[in-house]
This record gives sequence, C-alpha cells and structure tokens, in this order.
Amino acid sequence: MNEKLSFLSQCTSGGCGAKIGPGELAQALAKLPVKNDPALLVGFEGRDDAAVYKINDEQALVSTIDFFSPMVDDPFLFGKIAAANALSDIYAMGAKPLFALNLICIPQKMERTIIADILAGGAAKIMEADAVLAGGHSIYDHEPKYGLAVSGIVDPARILKNNTCAAGDILILTKALGIGLCMAAYREDLDSGSSCSSAAGFKAATDSMERLNRYAAEKFSMFSGAVHACTDVTGFGLAVHASEMAGVSHSIQIDSASLPLLPDALCAAENDYTTSAGNRNRNYMQGKIEMAGLSDALQELVFDPQTSGGLLLSVPADEGDNLLAALRAEIPDAAIIGSVKEKSTSPVQII
Repeated sequence: MNEKLSFLSQCTSGGCGAKIGPGELAQALAKLPVKNDPALLVGFEGRDDAAVYKINDEQALVSTIDFFSPMVDDPFLFGKIAAANALSDIYAMGAKPLFALNLICIPQKMERTIIADILAGGAAKIMEADAVLAGGHSIYDHEPKYGLAVSGIVDPARILKNNTCAAGDILILTKALGIGLCMAAYREDLDSGSSCSSAAGFKAATDSMERLNRYAAEKFSMFSGAVHACTDVTGFGLAVHASEMAGVSHSIQIDSASLPLLPDALCAAENDYTTSAGNRNRNYMQGKIEMAGLSDALQELVFDPQTSGGLLLSVPADEGDNLLAALRAEIPDAAIIGSVKEKSTSPVQII
C-alpha cells in the first residue's frame, strides 16, 4: 500500500475528530443499564475522562480506552500521538499510569513495517510516561486505527473530576487550540498548496499532539488541593468540554482574546477551513452557549476538535498565577482563559 496514511481514514479529520458527536453519544448512553456499585467512584454518567474503581481506602484503579484513525502520514508519529492522547485521560483524573494495552486495526495489505512503526511510536510514549506495555489486541480492518487501553492508580481522596469547579475559580488551558483546523489545512494543502499550512505550523501542531500531559499534571500536583476540576480538551472541542465542566450549577466565561492558538490555526479558520466534528460540536451547543460579537473564525476555534489536546483546569483565583507560572516554566502555551461563575442563562459564555 503506497497511499498516504492520513488518507486511509474515512473520517476526513482523523484523530479525535473521528469521535461520535456528543449529542449522538448522549442518546446512546442514556439507554444503557447502570448497576449500583459503591466501589465505582466515577462512571460514564458524568462524561468524565476515565472510570475510577475503589480498591481500598488508599488506592483506586483508573481505567480508560482511546483509539482513532490517523491524522498524519508518519506512522511512528501517529503512534506517539495516539498513545499520548490515550494516556491523557489518566492525567486528567489526577492519576499515575501503570500499564497500557495496544489496540490496533490494520488493512490486510498494509506494509508490515508501517504497523511496526505505529506500535513503536506508541511504545515510546508509554515508556516516557514511566508505564508498562503489557499486551494488546489486533484485527484486520478496512482502515488503520490505533490507541491504548490504559490503567492507572490514584488516591481516592485526590481524584480530579471534570465537573467539580467552584464559583470564583479561574480556568487554565495547557495547550494551544486549533489542531483540527491545522490538520484540515495540512491535508488540503497537500493538493492545493494553500498558504494556511506552513512547515513550522505543522511541526508546532504535531509537537503539541505528541507532548504528554504528564508534565502539566506533575506541575499542578505540587499545588495540593489547588485544582478543583480538570478535563482534557479533545474531540468535543473547548466549548463542549467547558460545558461539561460547568455542570448544572455553574457557567463558564471564556475570554476569547486570551485563548492560546497554534501558529496556523487562525489563518485556517479565517480561510473557511472546517471539520465535520467541529460542526457536530457547534450543533450540540445550540442554546447552551453565548458568543455575541465573536468572529466566525474564533467561533470555529472554540468548537474545533483537538487531538491530544491540553488540560483544562479550574483552580481557586488565589492559586492561579502561581500555578500558571509553574506551568509556563515548561509549557509556554499555558494560559488563563476565563473563570467560573454562578449559574446564569448559558453554561458557556465567550466574550
């Protein structure tokens, strides 16, 4: 097979942009039976990043799974991105990864060196996370897909959830936005030569996707009790993930001027690049978001699906500057992007 890896995906955006839309997913999950188990501390009801199951008073098992089709052509890079994305759910829960299992789907005619490179990329990130590759499962499929099932450990008293923010908190985002749009521009530019995908911009996007959220998690773990809520921003985009953080009791207010953006992201948005996942996210947020006066380009960016995106942290205002300074020592894109308010007319307000 001589086709480019990213063009083997049926979903044009690949990566986390291939996720089922939040509205469709909510409908499907609503029909599932739920068994009450007091040891299950976090299940799927709150749309959190991973499941948490209590083992004893000091330990809880954190379990997650994530896989997707390729958004880049380099198989080793694809493996690293997919693994970093799967590991992110563990860090978002305040946990430490222990071991991972490979999940890989491959076309029968795919060159075996490509398969080996994808798995090697994933293994490199598992090693970087100080976790263990413990096995996996593989099947033939009409398009390649790769990811991990990851298990981690956390103190039950220190679990971070996605919807436990408090009024008065400030919001910190640890990675720049625009992955979906940058990848859409890159994919189209292969044929059209458009100006919204530079070599430097593409490298900034891929560097961001393959960077483990471990380093952000290690920084905020030094501020014991300073993080009220945490989630990673992935295929549902900033707007949907912010609405999940708001929950039923709060509203999230985001300052659009403070949003960190990848180098080519605004160009792509201003030149009408879109993604199908971004459109699904926008449709889901109808009636749940206020963004009067926000430009079409910035609107597209808050709905843009992120692959292996950053962590969104809700922290007390008096801890925000210190935590941001600690993050920026190693993660220069980290930024304060907004605040948590008492519940108002919409879960998310962008000003």
